[in-house]
Amino acid sequence: MTGEAYPKELGEFLKVCRAQLSPRTVGLPESGAPRRVPGLRREEVAHLVGISTHAYARLEQGRAPVTGSVLTGLARVLRLDDAQRDHLFELAAGGECEARRRPAQRVHPQLRRILDELDTIPALVLGRRLDILAWNPLAAALLTDFGEVPAGKRNYARLMFTDPAFRALCLDWRTNARTCVAHLRTEAARHPGDPGLAVLVGELSVADADFRQWWAGRQMSGRRMGTKRVRHPIVGDLTLDWDSLTSTADPTQKLVIATADPGTPSHDGLLLLASWTAQPHPPAPDAAL
Repeated sequence: MTGEAYPKELGEFLKVCRAQLSPRTVGLPESGAPRRVPGLRREEVAHLVGISTHAYARLEQGRAPVTGSVLTGLARVLRLDDAQRDHLFELAAGGECEARRRPAQRVHPQLRRILDELDTIPALVLGRRLDILAWNPLAAALLTDFGEVPAGKRNYARLMFTDPAFRALCLDWRTNARTCVAHLRTEAARHPGDPGLAVLVGELSVADADFRQWWAGRQMSGRRMGTKRVRHPIVGDLTLDWDSLTSTADPTQKLVIATADPGTPSHDGLLLLASWTAQPHPPAPDAAL
């Protein structure tokens, strides 16, 4: 594995990881002298992994090949969890990927049929990079009129970080926004040569300080299910359980649905929204992004 095609991401990830550890956490004595930088020094990481400081420095700079045994040692020394360890190995494998424009995604027909059958459950289909490929009328009534968003901008993370109205809907905005960042980081590790993802990350980094901070962090584990609290301008506060189901026909597409316990105010609110959307309307368009 050679990190040459993606050295910046690999080096930055290693820097962030060692900055969050202290000598005490890895069993090294602390001298008590002030440190110029937070966390572990390069030479301390190198010593614990069993390589020279020069070799580790070249690794962070993206100027040296890295073996599987060294990556395993880094994951151990830096106390990486399973998701972070996978991310480290995917970043190191980035040199085997070539930057290329990937074909536009369209919602899979089977997912489109499922959306058309869901009348009382908000649902949308997310593609790679969290592009919004399709949605049902109730999802539009609950979150935003996705049809009014230009196709090239129809992205869940972009709405989360740049649309004030969308942000105001999410009572747990920070949790939901960090989940978006974790998903994008995983996608970046898997497809480091994706120019569309690079453009999205650059745009969000400029637009939002929280995104910049979280993108530089080490959080990797995005949630596949959870609870979302929404403050809707018409039906009020809703507490919804959401789940993400991966398509077997196209694993890059996920069906995201939100439900509420029957008999609760949140369930009644969804039914009220569903009754409004039951009027004749044109089908929600599919998006090619």
